Amino acid sequence: MAVKTAIANHHKIHTAKRRKLLNKLLLFLPQKSKTMDFPAGLKYTKDHEWIKVEGNDAYIGITEFAQRELGDIVYIDITSLGKEVAKDEVFGTVEAVKTVSDLFMPVAGTITEVNAALDKQPELVNTDPYGDGWMVKATLKNAADLDSLLSAESYKALIGV
Repeated sequence: MAVKTAIANHHKIHTAKRRKLLNKLLLFLPQKSKTMDFPAGLKYTKDHEWIKVEGNDAYIGITEFAQRELGDIVYIDITSLGKEVAKDEVFGTVEAVKTVSDLFMPVAGTITEVNAALDKQPELVNTDPYGDGWMVKATLKNAADLDSLLSAESYKALIGV
């Protein structure tokens, strides 16, 4: 009985030491943030696109929530450069390791620029969805389209954050 007790005590001590060591190591590993960013100055769609308006121009991309759901982005295909695209019409696709998803235009407008950086670095959509990961620049056709879009707070409520 004394041997069993000694072995059990040794196991408890050894396990406790391993746990302490593991917890110390975990402090130094990079942690993926569980919180998501939803900049207040942007508008959002129910399809998980965002739009940033500057005068009559707008930058459009997908939200941090969308890129997390998609996973690692490997390719962006936008064939609407120079074309007028209606509100809620598909303007391109985003391909991730897991799936391909359509991109929907949040407002009516003409696509005037495609983010060329995404050709060589599509992962910018994952690492900086509201900055360097923007997808297209468009000239607005009807600024009133913005009124039907969601605020950051409304978008957060939509996705349950």
